[in-house]
Parts: sequence; structure tokens; C-alpha cells
Amino acid sequence: MCGICGFVGNKKGDWDRESILEEMKDTIRHRGPDDAGSWISKTAALGFRRLSIISPETGAQPMENENGDKVLVFNGEIYNYQELREKLIRAGHRFATCSDTEVLIHGYEEWGRDMLNRLRGMFAFVIWDEKKKELFAARDFFGIKPLYYAVIGESLVFASEIKSILKYPEYKKELNEQALEQFLSFHYSVLEETFFKGIYRLEPGRFLYWRSGSMMLEIQKYFEPSLSPVEGKGEREWLEAVDQVIKDSVEAHKIADVEIGAYLSGGVDSGLIASEFGGKRAYTVGFGREKCKYNEIRYARDTAEQCGLEHKGRIIQEQEFWKAVPEMLYYMDEPFGDASAVALYFLSMEAARDVKVVVSGEGADELFGGYRIYCEPEALRRYQMLPKGLRVWLARVAEHFPNVKGKDFLIRGSKSLEERYIGNVNIFSVEERRELLRKCVGTKSPQSFLEEDYNRTLGMEDVCRMQEIDLRHWLPGDILQKADRMSMAHSLEVRVPLLDREVFEVSRHLPAHMKQRGRITKYIFRKAAAFKLNTDTSERPKLGFPVPIRHWICSEEGQERMRKAFSGSAAKEYFRQEKLTELLEEHLRKHKDNSKKLWTVYTFCIWYEIFFCG
Repeated sequence: MCGICGFVGNKKGDWDRESILEEMKDTIRHRGPDDAGSWISKTAALGFRRLSIISPETGAQPMENENGDKVLVFNGEIYNYQELREKLIRAGHRFATCSDTEVLIHGYEEWGRDMLNRLRGMFAFVIWDEKKKELFAARDFFGIKPLYYAVIGESLVFASEIKSILKYPEYKKELNEQALEQFLSFHYSVLEETFFKGIYRLEPGRFLYWRSGSMMLEIQKYFEPSLSPVEGKGEREWLEAVDQVIKDSVEAHKIADVEIGAYLSGGVDSGLIASEFGGKRAYTVGFGREKCKYNEIRYARDTAEQCGLEHKGRIIQEQEFWKAVPEMLYYMDEPFGDASAVALYFLSMEAARDVKVVVSGEGADELFGGYRIYCEPEALRRYQMLPKGLRVWLARVAEHFPNVKGKDFLIRGSKSLEERYIGNVNIFSVEERRELLRKCVGTKSPQSFLEEDYNRTLGMEDVCRMQEIDLRHWLPGDILQKADRMSMAHSLEVRVPLLDREVFEVSRHLPAHMKQRGRITKYIFRKAAAFKLNTDTSERPKLGFPVPIRHWICSEEGQERMRKAFSGSAAKEYFRQEKLTELLEEHLRKHKDNSKKLWTVYTFCIWYEIFFCG
């Protein structure tokens, strides 16, 4: 795992290319503290920070081909590199190392962009062709590894993290207010253009071409995580297929020249991965007393015993939680309203004391139907047989109810899937955004933003349409973003065996009844896990990564931090402060649970202080 950065094209001014590249590299040193490298010509400067995992002695970057006319920087791991290496040797390529990195540069020479569909792994890489003055970049299928870019003057600038691009002298920092509007609904940065105007994320499953001189930028899609349910197979056949493909993937993800540990929540996802990977150590964090709902350490300890793992658990205290929020947001680069990122920050810190690599269970919910919200279409099915007009009327009446059981059912049941579902969270509605913001810039509603995705899935079952929304947006924007940034903050590599192309190829064909059965989620996945784990673990309901912000906002320190942020420069510039005060007071008086709304705005305010007022 590494960090990459650089710029190609013609620069303005008389600043020194080498010193700027060094600054860009230093900014992402946490991604690769073991080694560093640079490659500089008249038209290109490529930088690299290395965390040595595979072939520590020979995998240095930037890496050139035999002729020296192509050079590569790469972040990630290619798990089938040995197989590809043999094919390339038979095709006449000469290898100077045993690293997975060299497979990419020779693979590009041999297959061009078609190389991407031969890869099994997680990656973001850039190849510069010095002879043709062309740059080729690509990001992996699901968005496990990040890559950002900006066209600045006559140059293209790229990096693993935005903060590295900010060091480029010709970039002028400016807030993208459209990103702020969408963030208030999604609670993560959802647009291609980031919170920094002119800086874009390369989306998952995309590659990029840049030709210096012509300034031609071309971005194309090479992979799309689309579902295609297949009927006709029996449960036993599906169970065998799921069990085997997960075993194979975990085996492939073991490739390393260092020890591998495991994240362990106590749930079925991380439990199954931990039971298969055959390592020695597992790590868990929690909040509060051992038997409270915010602490899964006791469950994780039980799972570790089943798997024969040495287990370490850590309780996160409220004071250290609040103190870590600015650190978390610095490493995230953009505002991030998922409080579990702070928990991941501490979890990565604990694991990094012992190991350089961990395996984790991300992707199980998106691939195998694990979120409880996926049961909603079936729960609403009969109610939605009522006339639309009647349901809308009942919803309007229900809006005046206090927060009682059934209120949300009536309101959500009045809406189509496209109206009610934008992903696992829906923080502020468009109307609430307008009331909260000092000015609105007319960005799309979340529903309009997702319209193309929903149109593409017309005719599919509702639960499959929900999964596709999450595979394309929630998974890379929230789940994988925090996993990469919080682990890399501590120079730790996270591997996610469930987000493997072979696993996806099986899961995408699962019919809905193999994913949800009544209130049971991940049905066939749990059945596969039962081969390795006891019933308590394989059937345990999903808890997510619970964080007690609902309560901690009400504490003396929580109130003080909220009030300070809501009176700061970001709040004055972008929000109606009286509305923020109203939301906070409602929460403190327990009239409404506004914790997610308050936390979302709070993280923006703290992030703004770090990146725009520091």
C-alpha cells in the first residue's frame, strides 16, 4: 500500500519542480513511511511513498520499463500478479523484480487498457509515456483505492489524497458549494468534483487518458457493478458457490511478505473473513460498558476464540473521541458525517502497533444484501397496494404525530422507492437544506442526482435497485473511503476479500430470496458462515459500527464543542446559525433525535477550519 502523486504538462512560473514534488510526497508520507522515490523529466514529475508489503527489497517506485520510455507509480495490491507475470514472460517481457508493480507496466505494454479486465486486486495507478507524452491512469473496480486529479493551466496534477494536490503552486483553493449541498443529504462527498473546486475524484471502474500539449482529457468506464439475478438454482448450489468463492478470495488476499491481522467486530462479516484467513491477531474497539449496545468487544472476543486468534480490544473514551475528530477529518480530506470513521481511526491505531496489513469484511452488506433497510420493500408491499392518494393523505396526517411507532412507516410508504431511498442515510431533505443554508446554489436534489441509476435499473426488484445505488455510491463514498483513510493515517493496509471480482460475479446473480428472508438479511452468506462460526455469530443481527454520538452531544463537552463550532467562521459563512441552535436545543431537550444532522454540520465546520482557516 502506498501513496502516489505528480504532475505532467507545462507549468507556469519559475518554481522548482523537484521541491514541489517533494512537498506533495511529504504530505502523504503516512501512506508510505518505508521508502520514497521520484522520477522527473522536462514534462513530467512522478512521486511515490511506499509501505513495503510485497517484495520489500525490489519493488521500489517509480518503476520504468526496459526501455525507460514508460514509468509507473502504483498504490494497491494485485493478487493474481504471479499468474500474469508468467503470461507476460511467455510473451517475451523481461522482468527485473518479483513485485506486483512490474506486472502493471509490462501488462500495459502488452494489452493496453484491456489489461484492466485481467487484474484481480485493489489499485490506483498512473503510467506516463515519456515518448508519446501521454498519461494513463486507472482506479479499481469498486473504489477501494483513491485517486484524485485536477487540470490546472496546461498541466494535469494527480495524487492519492487531495491534500497533496493542494501543494501544487498553481492551484487556487476554493470551496465547491454544490458539494456542500449534497453532503448535507448524503453525509459524504458524493460528486465527482470534490469539496475543492477543480479537483475531481476518478470514479471506481474508470480509466483516464491525458495527452500533454493537446490538453485532451478522456475518461471511460471499464467496469460497472450491475446485478443480474438468476432464478432456477437451489439453495444448496448457491451455498456451495458462495462458500467456495469466498475461500478462494481470502486465499488470494493472503499474498504478503509481512504478517497479516484482522479487524473483528463480532458480527458475521468480519467473523467469516477472520475464520478463513489463518492469521494470528485480531483487533476490536468499542464504547462504554462491556455489555452496552455500543460495545461489541465481548462478541469479538468470542469469535476470536472460535477462530484461534489472539484478540486485542480497546474501549474508546469520550474525551479522546472528541479530540480525535480534527485528526480524522484532516486525513479524510473532505467533510465526513459518519461517526464510525473515528472508531476506525482508533481501530487502525491499535492494529498498526503490531502489523502492517489487516483483512476486513467490508462489502458483505452491499454484495449479499446485509442492510436492514433492504427488507423494507417487502415490509411495505401490501401497504403500497392502497391507492397512492390515500397513502399521501395518511402521510400528511402522520407528519403531525409525535415520534411514535408507525409514523415513519406511513410516511415512507407514501413514497416510491426513487423518492425515499438515496442510500443508507438521508440526513437533510432538499427543503431542510434550503432552510439551513444561507444561500443555495441550485444543485440537484438527491433524487435527481440518482435518476440515471434508477432509470438504468427499471424492471428490477426494488431490493436489487437499492443494492445498485449502494454499490455505486455508498460503498466507495462512505465505507471504502473511511477504511482507506483511517488505516493509511496509521500506515496500515486494509484488504477486503469480499470486494473481489470473482466474489462479485457470484453475488450479482443471487436472486432476492437468497439475500433476504423476512427480517433475515444476508441469508445465503450467513448459511456459508455457519460452516465456520457458531450460531450466535452467524445469525447475529447487524449493528453497524455503533457510536454513542446521540448521548455524547448532550454531555458537557459535547455541548461545548457543538456551540463553539456553530459560532465559528464556517457556520457564519454558510449556515443560518439560529437554525443550528434550534436543532441542538431540540436534541438536548429530547424532543427529536437530531444527532446525525448535528454531527453532519459539525464535521463540515471542523473540516473548514482545518483546510480553509488554518
